[in-house]
Amino acid sequence: MKILLIGNYPLDAIISMDIFASMLENYLTKVGHQVRIICPNPWFGKLLSSPNSLRKWLGYIDKFVFFPAQLRQALSWADIVHICDQGNAVYVKYLGNIPHVITCHDLLPIRSGLGEFPQYRTGWTGKQFQQMVMRGLNQAHKVACVSEQTKSDVLRLSSLSESAVSVITMGLNYPYMPMKATESQPRLKALGIPENYPFILHVGANHWYKNRLGVLEIFHQLILQLQQPEFSLVMVGKPMTDEMRQFIKTHNMTQKVIELVEINNENLRAIYSSATALLFPSLYEGFGWPIIEAQACGCPVFTSNRSPMNDVGGEAAIYIEPEQPKETAEEIICNLPTLEKLKSKGFVNSQKFSAEKMISDYIELYQQAINEKYENKVKII
Repeated sequence: MKILLIGNYPLDAIISMDIFASMLENYLTKVGHQVRIICPNPWFGKLLSSPNSLRKWLGYIDKFVFFPAQLRQALSWADIVHICDQGNAVYVKYLGNIPHVITCHDLLPIRSGLGEFPQYRTGWTGKQFQQMVMRGLNQAHKVACVSEQTKSDVLRLSSLSESAVSVITMGLNYPYMPMKATESQPRLKALGIPENYPFILHVGANHWYKNRLGVLEIFHQLILQLQQPEFSLVMVGKPMTDEMRQFIKTHNMTQKVIELVEINNENLRAIYSSATALLFPSLYEGFGWPIIEAQACGCPVFTSNRSPMNDVGGEAAIYIEPEQPKETAEEIICNLPTLEKLKSKGFVNSQKFSAEKMISDYIELYQQAINEKYENKVKII
């Protein structure tokens, strides 16, 4: 099968989407399919070195003026097209009769544009763009959602029939597994994490729904109640915002919060393997990769008692209310003695989310899209 993947504009730097596209490319190639990945070239966007509103508009030229011609040229090769991020559903109108699949990770930007999150408003340009995305989704042949929550949102907000929408959960994007202390400790030392000191871990970006300020509020309550001076918080992901840094300073937590920006997978595996627990109190998610990454490394998980987090964590996570810092801290302290029992449960749960199963499900969906598009239903090898 000849599979054309449409990836994200490089300067948007949406790391999780880039990882997902690379997963598809690598695993589909391994099982014998021909795969090409295409994305808008940053011809104009790279003229400016730092992100700003002008570079954003130059990026629109790359995405919507030049890329469609590049895409049309690539289509003649493909048996099927896979748009790896629903944000690129705007390109559906250029696909013609080529069978295609869109992976929908979440509809948070669309929901925000519709006013479902009044505290986080979307500007006029953003609303127009999300309307374009929605029109593209409505024209899709097949939409694969990464969770039941995302599927529910798609069916609620789009005009797609239920037969066009399915759920294919994410697979582990790296062979995460427990790392021995003899290997992890030197890595932690190099990263500035005190040896043999307990720490809570958070992994995530700075989007409002990641609730990173909430992580700090929970940790502040935790150290107030726990009275354990050597307890730390490790924040992995994007650089913290000014608001987060001010909170840390105001509450005298500068020596207790360790910030690690965009570390490699092996260092992250070392941190997961050594952490007391992962704290993942997101308000919303499409899926929640860190939950299964942590579980695969034997790291207990505290996450939000909301879908999809409680679907992904299964019976192997402890669920908290993400907007109640004091109560969440109490829940963590109450469960500290039982965390060892969660490790084996978490490891078993994480194995449900293999990359191989995800790829197998996508191949089946590709064939469905091809069969439904062509009456002869010939299987393409």
